[in-house]
Amino acid sequence: MAEFGRKICIVSDAWAPQVNGVVRTLETLRSKLKARGYRVYMVTPKWFRTMPCPTYPEIPLALDARWKLPKLMSRIDADAVHIATEGPLGWAARRWCVHNGVPFTTAYHTAFPEYVEARTPLSADLLYPIFRRFHAAGSGVLVATATVRDLLRAKGFTNIVDWTRGVDTAQFHADVGDAEWGFEGPVQLYVGRVAVEKNIEAFLEADTPGTKVVVGDGPAMAKLQAAYPDVKFLGPLFGEALAKAYASADVFVFPSKTDTFGLVMIEALACGTPVAAYPVQGPLDVLGPDGTGPFTDWHEPIAALSEDLTAAINTALTRDRKACAEFAKKYDWDEVARQFEAALQWQDEGAEAPEVQAETYTP
Repeated sequence: MAEFGRKICIVSDAWAPQVNGVVRTLETLRSKLKARGYRVYMVTPKWFRTMPCPTYPEIPLALDARWKLPKLMSRIDADAVHIATEGPLGWAARRWCVHNGVPFTTAYHTAFPEYVEARTPLSADLLYPIFRRFHAAGSGVLVATATVRDLLRAKGFTNIVDWTRGVDTAQFHADVGDAEWGFEGPVQLYVGRVAVEKNIEAFLEADTPGTKVVVGDGPAMAKLQAAYPDVKFLGPLFGEALAKAYASADVFVFPSKTDTFGLVMIEALACGTPVAAYPVQGPLDVLGPDGTGPFTDWHEPIAALSEDLTAAINTALTRDRKACAEFAKKYDWDEVARQFEAALQWQDEGAEAPEVQAETYTP
C-alpha cells in the first residue's frame, strides 16, 4: 500500500473547462475520495493533443490517446481504475486494462446513443451494441437511476451497479443570496449545455409570463439567441454566481428528455427553487412522477412533471421553497463517495477497499 493510501485512477474524456454534470460530479468525487485518504489521479484531455469534437467544438477529443495513454497508465500504476466516459480516452484506457489484465469499473453518465441519434442520421439502436461491448469488459458499470438500470438491462448490459448522485450543499443552498438581475418575474431558469439534445426550445416556446433565463454555452447558442431575442442568455456561470442564479429564479426548468440524471435539478432544489420537467428518465427518478421524489419518507411536492411543460412550470411555481432546499439534503455526497468506493475493483483480487486516513498527499 502507498504511504498515503491507495491510488485510484479515473479516466474521463469530460473535464474542465467543460461545464456539465459529469465534470461537476467527477470534480466533487475526486475531492471526497482525497478527503478519505486516497491518491486520486485524473487522466483527462489536458494531457493529450486534442481536436474539437465535430458538431460539438466545446468538447476536446484526445488524438494521441492510443499511443500516449499506456505510458501514463503504467506510470500511475493505480490500485483501482475507473473509466468514466466512452470517448477516445475511455476506449484507450479500456484497451490498456484488457491487454494488461487490469480490472476496472465504468460508468454510464450520459445517454450517448440517444445524443448521437439527435445529431446524426444514426439510430440509437445501432449504437447500443458498441456501448454494451465497451462496458462488458469491466467488472461493473455504475448507473445513477433505476430507469437507466432497467434500460441497460433490457439492452443486454450486465454487472450493473447502483451509484447515486449528490449535491454540494456548502455551495448550493437557499441562503446564498440574490443575483439582483432585476428581471420581470416569474423568472424561469435553465442551466446546462446549450445544445440540440437538451430540448431547450421547448422551454423557450412555453407560453408563460415573466422572464426566461438561460445559463450555459454550447453549439446552439447563436441560433437560439437569434430566434428568441427576449430571452436572457447569460453564458456559463460558476461557483457562487451559479448558486445565486439558482436561488434567484422562481422556477427551474429542465426540458431535456435524454439525460440519465440531471444534477442541475438537485442543485436548483438545494437553492430552494422548484423544478418543472417532463415525465421522462432523469426527472422521474430524481423528482418522482408526482413531484415528491423517490424517497419513501418524503411526501412534500418539490417539483411538477407534465407532458405539457407550460403546465409543469405553472404548477412548480406553487411549490414550497423551504421544502425544496430540505429535500435536496437527501442527496448526500458522502454516500455517493461510499458507493463509488465499494464498487471499485482493486488490483489485488478479492481485496476490500482499505481503511484510509485523512488525506495528506496531493498528486
